Amino acid sequence: MTKVAFLGLGVMGFPMAGHLAAAGHDVTVYNRTAAKAEAWAAKHGGAAAATPRQAAEGAEIVFSCVGNDDDLRDIVLGPDGAFAGMASGTILVDNTTASAEVVRELGAAGQEQGIAFIDAPVSGGQAGAENGQLTVMCGGEAAAFERAKPVIDAFARAVTLMGPAGAGQLTKMVNQICIAGLLQGLAEGMNFGLKAGLDMDKVIDVIGKGAAQSWQMDNRAATMCKGEFDFGFAVDWMRKDLGICLAEAKNNGARLPITALVDQLYAQVQARGGRRWDTSSLMHLLVND
Repeated sequence: MTKVAFLGLGVMGFPMAGHLAAAGHDVTVYNRTAAKAEAWAAKHGGAAAATPRQAAEGAEIVFSCVGNDDDLRDIVLGPDGAFAGMASGTILVDNTTASAEVVRELGAAGQEQGIAFIDAPVSGGQAGAENGQLTVMCGGEAAAFERAKPVIDAFARAVTLMGPAGAGQLTKMVNQICIAGLLQGLAEGMNFGLKAGLDMDKVIDVIGKGAAQSWQMDNRAATMCKGEFDFGFAVDWMRKDLGICLAEAKNNGARLPITALVDQLYAQVQARGGRRWDTSSLMHLLVND
């Protein structure tokens, strides 16, 4: 059993913290909306704290999973932030999808206090979080990673150290870049099949056994053909992630023409009221042009 804190109980954080409690860890949670933290504690038997600092006090490992860079700074830094309650030798594992810039900033701030910072963004979506089957991409010092990994395993199917601080976020950027292009290709393929009058259930079944197979095809192709998007990973969050990718590409010189195009297509989905639709809603732009 490890004493841990979990900061941020959104659609990902709530079940992730639940898996930590189910694995036998002593979990204290914090959420900006206190009622959600209290609901989590009532469900899982852990404790709810009023501030990130209070949640982090006495914890060996502090997890965070919030919306963006600014949210992350808010819960980590300052007199009520997690770092203020953490002791030297403890670890902060951040599961937010954030920029490499904020990772470097918080990593340096933690180092001054003797706190190890591991950037550990996840892939697998809400279903992966609920099923404890997330893929976790980590950046940080090897010794801290080895201490944290057995705890992270509670909500993950794969946990990998990708390199020094920032490597986890950079790997997640690769992940999002690949997904963006894949989803647009899948949307175009499904729309083409519908326009051609094909039996799309059969199409999905047969091409899903070949080179076109992907997680997105297995889990989203059928609902795309039905025009169902009210679930899954929100377009707002994908645009946030792609913005991080495009900004980092300016720093390292990578060309991302398809990513930039798909980002603008998602802007059109947002304009149609699809801010909280699943990322597969690129299909909506083709079917309802």
